[in-house]
Amino acid sequence: MEKYIEKASVLIEALPYIKEFNGKIVVIKYGGSAMTDEVMREKVIEDIVLMKCVGMKPVIVHGGGPAINKMLDRIGKKTEFLNGMRITDRETMETVEMVLSGGVNKGIVNLLAAHNINAVGISGKDGNLFTAEKLLTDSGDLGYVGTLINTDTSLLEILLNTGYTPVIAPISSDSNGNTYNINADMAASAVASALKAQKLIYLSDIPGILNNIEDEKSLIHQVTLKKIEKMKKEGTIKDGMIPKVDFAVNAVNSGVSSVHILDGRVEHSLLLEIFTKKGIGTIIQKEQ
Repeated sequence: MEKYIEKASVLIEALPYIKEFNGKIVVIKYGGSAMTDEVMREKVIEDIVLMKCVGMKPVIVHGGGPAINKMLDRIGKKTEFLNGMRITDRETMETVEMVLSGGVNKGIVNLLAAHNINAVGISGKDGNLFTAEKLLTDSGDLGYVGTLINTDTSLLEILLNTGYTPVIAPISSDSNGNTYNINADMAASAVASALKAQKLIYLSDIPGILNNIEDEKSLIHQVTLKKIEKMKKEGTIKDGMIPKVDFAVNAVNSGVSSVHILDGRVEHSLLLEIFTKKGIGTIIQKEQ
């Protein structure tokens, strides 16, 4: 009997959050081990299905680096990186688009369809969702890597208002028709900002923002924008974490209520973060 009472208690704890987020848009950046591990992939999909079933409006923006690497290896194309970013020539860009907009994107749609969720897979080209320009860096030429200059959510709003779950591949083009690969964290931030989403959630391979990057137990559960700036100056937030946090800050400043960075390697991490009092990751808000 106790185990049934415990299950009821879990549902009661989730009830106020279910009420609060009913009808609200939640943008999920889906990447990392949660995409490559078969068991974790199914857990993430189950979480999104439950979110949809209780009235939330999930929007998925996905990455796919490992799948791209695998395909490039298969065709004998060497992968080169500059400061952690893929150098993308025209042939590589064709492969990236094929993998992201084709295999990865439609794979996610298929997983959702298996749970009777009507999902639509698109890229940033569809409906002029994203307009990009070439990303210029001081370090060198990255090729067909872009940065976003405009986000038009007209198509997304039609899909959401008619009950569909959008699944977005971070591919875009510029005004001249050149195709660009877009950082998925950037794309998710842009979508959440333009939709004025209730939440933006980054699934990653780290627990969240840490006081000490060597100690996962030093997780910071809540942090304000002011605190983030201080942590960057102190060097607590550094290296590859800086771009992700900057995209999170941009989203909050653009009207997104909160941004969450959480560990996609934890089973049902989305549900634990959204429907429990403490959550399991880091929540970023303007004020405490």
